[in-house]
Amino acid sequence: KPCPPLLIPPLGTMLRSVLAVLGLVACANAYVAPGAFAPLATPRMGAVSRRPAMALRTSSAVSSVATLRAPIAKSDFVGTTFRVSTEAELDQALNTVKMALKDGQKPVIIGLAADSGCGKSTFMRRVTACFGGEVKLNDIGRETNTLISDMTTVICLDDYHSNDRAGRKVSGLTALNPKENNFDLMYEQVKAIKEGKPISKPIYNHVNGTLDENEEIQPTPIVIFEGLHPFYDDRVNDLMDFRIYVDITPEVKFNWKVQRDVEERGWTVDAVKEQIEQRKPDFDAYIDPQKKKADAIIEVLPTELEKDNKKQLKVNYVQVKGVENFEPSTLFDAGSDIEWVPNKDKLSFSAPGLKLFQKQDEWYGKPAQVIGMDGNFDKLDELVYVEKAFSETGSKFFGEVTQKMVEYDGQPGSSDGTGLFQTICSLKVREIYEKIAKVTVPAEEAVAA
Repeated sequence: KPCPPLLIPPLGTMLRSVLAVLGLVACANAYVAPGAFAPLATPRMGAVSRRPAMALRTSSAVSSVATLRAPIAKSDFVGTTFRVSTEAELDQALNTVKMALKDGQKPVIIGLAADSGCGKSTFMRRVTACFGGEVKLNDIGRETNTLISDMTTVICLDDYHSNDRAGRKVSGLTALNPKENNFDLMYEQVKAIKEGKPISKPIYNHVNGTLDENEEIQPTPIVIFEGLHPFYDDRVNDLMDFRIYVDITPEVKFNWKVQRDVEERGWTVDAVKEQIEQRKPDFDAYIDPQKKKADAIIEVLPTELEKDNKKQLKVNYVQVKGVENFEPSTLFDAGSDIEWVPNKDKLSFSAPGLKLFQKQDEWYGKPAQVIGMDGNFDKLDELVYVEKAFSETGSKFFGEVTQKMVEYDGQPGSSDGTGLFQTICSLKVREIYEKIAKVTVPAEEAVAA
């Protein structure tokens, strides 16, 4: 039967639209997957702060938001109360509903370890984009490191630093040192999130180096913990459903930091070198060893196609075999060792060339399949030719890998193996989530212009 009409007080177009959506959801008698709400067609009316604050409640009974002429069916949404007085608060309330877990659902936990300046932010945006919705910073009205989308939350482990920047000057320790990180709190809060419970977590302000007031985090279907130490503490590591490590060689790391800090921030080359050398002992002692625990590793190395070429890269995607819910991606034939130079008439690439490969290897005593690429491609839309050679990429339709690459055209690594294997790894994260949660994430195929 159709849902009975909703009688909504004259609150203004924006509020009435949101209330109508929430009321209709309650009538649906079905779980609506995160991201199922389409953007409202009504133009935004600006801030509504002049209105008195209103309490919105989403649950099986919606008498607080509407008067119904007939009883409504039970909704699967967990009751949640929001107090709304501005448009920003409306956005946050609606986003919370979209991101809510289904009754009994527990988040899937992904860990990403890497040193600073290794492209974690771009990688995480690629991952979250695979689950749909806009990727943005958590809207708390102040500095935050937490990224959210319709189904995902990305939590930066820098937020668990024990001291602020001034405190580390006193201690004389770097943020890489475990003594400067609160692993007890990290464990408690990762565990709580995995159990589907909300947390109130600290914020490390990268702008001024302070530890700011806590922010509230609601668990979502996918939660990613990224930073320096996701696998360092065995208690935290054991809570991860999948582990990714980004391994940047010292030569590439130096080149990247020179490009960023000298060209964009006005540093000198000597200052960049000094900072890397200061961090290196702690990186070698505490960060680098975590890669032994990883299930998937993206290694970024200097190209082997031309000596002293600092612009092109060789990238290995190491995939540990036998990991639960994870089937390694394959170039042509699983288990084979292959080197392939693509047909230049079908894939444009410049000197010194381009090569893809696959080999069987070991990763710290565990069998692994490595696929890789050395060189750059010139036209992203031609990547579909290479995509034909891969299988088990986690894509839902032929061309999705290329489509995701095109969406991030111009971002770091978009023309080399960094972006390619970040994209494939991101699609595999979606596949792992589907296997664990026993759900299907919709994927939209782009329509050709």
